[in-house]
Amino acid sequence: MKIAIIGHKRIPSNEGGIEKGVEQHAVRMAALGHEVHVYNRGGADKYSGKCERLHEYKGVRIITIPTFQNQKLNAVVYSFLATLRAAFGRYDVVSYRASGPCAMVGLAKKLGMKCVASLHGIDSQRSKWGRFASWYLRRGERLAATKADALMVLSKNMQKYISDEYGADSILFYNGVDRPKILSPNEINSRFGLEKNGYILYLSRIVPEKGLDVLIRAYKQVKTEKKLVIAGGADSSEYLAQLKLLAADDNRIHFVGYVTGNTIAELYSNAWLFTLPSYLEGMSNSLLEALSYGNCCFLSDIPENTEPAGTHAYYFRTGDIEDCRHRLQELLDNPNKIRLLKSEASDYVCNRFSWDGAVDLTLNVYKSVVYGNGGMR
Repeated sequence: MKIAIIGHKRIPSNEGGIEKGVEQHAVRMAALGHEVHVYNRGGADKYSGKCERLHEYKGVRIITIPTFQNQKLNAVVYSFLATLRAAFGRYDVVSYRASGPCAMVGLAKKLGMKCVASLHGIDSQRSKWGRFASWYLRRGERLAATKADALMVLSKNMQKYISDEYGADSILFYNGVDRPKILSPNEINSRFGLEKNGYILYLSRIVPEKGLDVLIRAYKQVKTEKKLVIAGGADSSEYLAQLKLLAADDNRIHFVGYVTGNTIAELYSNAWLFTLPSYLEGMSNSLLEALSYGNCCFLSDIPENTEPAGTHAYYFRTGDIEDCRHRLQELLDNPNKIRLLKSEASDYVCNRFSWDGAVDLTLNVYKSVVYGNGGMR
């Protein structure tokens, strides 16, 4: 098939879960013999500041769409121009990723394209958006649910949301992992002074819906010598400053910033616990990666965490500082429980969530739309 993918920021990139997923899907689909065109946004990586304009990446054709630097207009202009460009591409299927870009599904259908929409979370509920942005994201959800030839979602909770809100059917898909190589703490020791099993790790974007304020307030009341390491890029310097001020009176809390490559692998490989205290998720790549490295995971009990991790993690009530403190202290006081969860984690997640399996499922949906074997609408 000839496939276009629209909706991410750019690949290769570590800016978010959508970017990781698009890269894995596109590269593996190309390796299977499909012609894959990926529509990157112009501009620089918002965390690393790098600005690369590639034309090809691991067998995938890269088409870069120029956009405004204004973040409020960036996604709208990008997805509109990408859709117009794709109309001349004679694609078998156009894959739209995320709620905002899915607002162009109606236009794509009018231009005669077959569309598969993939929603990675209930983006309209994220706290960073204003009134117009929330309305626009809901519009994207609605068009994905009612106009796309097939709709894919990352969780049963979102599947129910789409059914309740729009009366539409959807197909469950999932993110994936590869079994990683465990690394010794060389770089993280020299850069951050971290030792194996000496820290609790948070590694994801630093945004309000991740619940870091709850985690920090709870951790400050916990009796432990384990450090709390917070790694990841921040969408808002103001929010990051608020978190650092909150943590300022506890020298066990360390913000290590945006990390890449072997630094990420070493952080996962040597953590005593991994934590994700989110209010909202789709299906967290960070959670799946943490489990693949054999981490014991301490998570908020939202369905998007409990569904992929199941009994292979330890939970607290979402947003509840006291329950977070109590459960974290209880877990830290029971190292044998941590070791048991660590011993089971990697096999569990690697056997259940593979990128090859995720790509096969996605390609089957594309084929059903292209060839008419059970396309949804």
